Amino acid sequence: MLKQVADGVWVRQSEWVWSNTTVIRADDGLVLVDPGITGAELNDLADDLEQLGLPVVAGFCTHPHFDHLLWHPRFGDVPRYATPAAAEFATEARERARAMAAETAPDIPLDLVADVTPLPKDNPLPGELIEHDAHAVGHAALLLADRGVLLAGDMLSDVLIPLLDPRRSGQEVAYPAALDRLEAATRHVDVLIPGHGAIAEGDEIAARFATDRAYLEALRRGEEPDDERWGKRK
Repeated sequence: MLKQVADGVWVRQSEWVWSNTTVIRADDGLVLVDPGITGAELNDLADDLEQLGLPVVAGFCTHPHFDHLLWHPRFGDVPRYATPAAAEFATEARERARAMAAETAPDIPLDLVADVTPLPKDNPLPGELIEHDAHAVGHAALLLADRGVLLAGDMLSDVLIPLLDPRRSGQEVAYPAALDRLEAATRHVDVLIPGHGAIAEGDEIAARFATDRAYLEALRRGEEPDDERWGKRK
């Protein structure tokens, strides 16, 4: 079921790793951000969207991990955007993403997985794009300053540790830099929507940054972080 978290912004959470789909009302219809994750859940999401009475006009993938690259025919044949770097990566890794979806997300339309297009420079999406180098290639948050909302992608979760991309060097620098950019953006928001986990509001937003910075600082010192979120190193 969709939960309204701000004016024209709704969230629906999957049972799989607490994944969040965000629905944004734009001028001409609805924008779906990271819809997921099983075929049954996407079908239920389509039912919820019908209740809103507006067409889906676009999709947006915050980053090119398979669980953020999903779609359903009932959402329509509309542009599904990602940053140029994310779109390129998703296209090159499409078969791997589809294999992971087949294994993890029952009844997903596999032919629609990772079918994304580079976001044009004029940015047809509502809000401001905040692209950075943490967690995944071409990762981007979406700031809806007029509604007081930041969609953080796979950052600032209360259930997942900061996951640094092991395939890229420099993540120990890129991740704190990304947090700096996102923290600056939160000066304009009251609601933070992570890709996984609970929505943060008010003082909880600052607490999310503090928790992730403490985790990264412990890693920098070569210590095992005192952090019980899912994904902790064994």
